[in-house]
Amino acid sequence: MTQTLSRSAQILRELIRCPSVTPHEGGALGYLEKELTALGFHVERMTFSDENTPDVENLYARIGDSAPHIMFAGHTDVVPIGNAGDWSSEAFSGDVKDGVMLGRGAVDMKGGIACFLSAVEAHLSSNELKGSISFLITGDEEGPSINGTDKLLKWAAEKGETWDACIVGEPSNPKQIGDVIKNGRRGSLSGRVTVKGVQGHAAYPHLSDNPVRGMADLLNALLETPFDEGTEMFQPTNLEVTSVDVGNQATNVIAAKATAIFNIRFNDLWTGDAVKQEINRRFQEGAKRDIIRKGKDTAVNFEIEWIGRVSPVFLTKDDTLIGTLSEAIKQVTGKTPELSTGGGTSDARFIKDYCPVVEFGLVGQTMHQVDERTPLSDVDKLTAVYEKFLQNYF
Repeated sequence: MTQTLSRSAQILRELIRCPSVTPHEGGALGYLEKELTALGFHVERMTFSDENTPDVENLYARIGDSAPHIMFAGHTDVVPIGNAGDWSSEAFSGDVKDGVMLGRGAVDMKGGIACFLSAVEAHLSSNELKGSISFLITGDEEGPSINGTDKLLKWAAEKGETWDACIVGEPSNPKQIGDVIKNGRRGSLSGRVTVKGVQGHAAYPHLSDNPVRGMADLLNALLETPFDEGTEMFQPTNLEVTSVDVGNQATNVIAAKATAIFNIRFNDLWTGDAVKQEINRRFQEGAKRDIIRKGKDTAVNFEIEWIGRVSPVFLTKDDTLIGTLSEAIKQVTGKTPELSTGGGTSDARFIKDYCPVVEFGLVGQTMHQVDERTPLSDVDKLTAVYEKFLQNYF
């Protein structure tokens, strides 16, 4: 027996069927353009470019010309599916099994887009619009995030667009719809440290300089002391070394250099510049340990390269946005959501410079996994929350 899908589930299935693996549009923006145009939105699509990054298509749509102006932001690009044979259904099918829809992007975050579009459709069909609603959709959130939301916001602002509040439809809930509103994020910074040695034969170490020992000194100094204990609204700052490599396949050769890549998520006790200074201080301390061990006046020869840009820490305190969304969640689910700043970065880091922003979407337990999926009941519940939010906000 074929299950009848709600309007939001129908939209989600159509979006999943668009193979929009970053940075490819895959038909997803074309589908949204058609649906939004039918609702009366003025839709614009633009492609942004930058050196050494792929071109990315984006979409901006608005209905209404007065305040208050609510923005919904999200991304249609998805991560690769991995091994197709590991999926129980074709990854871009939107198949439904036992009340659950499967497909890449189901929760991250085509589901959020589908729910908000359905909610807007329902709101416009039964209410006079007393402000403005816009969709800001990128195809570059899962990629470098250079030709997407950041440039799209600047493009819109230069046209005179202003916003009063924004919801990003990322999968914010850990277990159930209504658990969490994310009202901030820790900052993020990545770097690469390289230790230079002298290549040589493993049997003649006195004729070489093994960079692995120096790297161990640096990483021990980097990791052995916590950066802080956290703050009222933020978790402790956390640094993880994500790669250590010497690029050496020989078992009897001392490598010429060793590299390590690290990422730090920092709270509101730090700025990007302060984090860089502290990391460099720790590396300098570690480099001096080489002098003590070798008994000579030479420290570890190392270089730091910062990868990408700093994602700054931010915290949204807007009572109208948070209060209205919290009340909508409570009315639909009976739950009072927790405010959280945990998790990774999102495009909210760009939006916070233009208006108050929070994240609220589906349950994120299967994002980026094989058989990414969402219960249809969650899709309908999130749609109801968004619709109630629009009713209450306007």
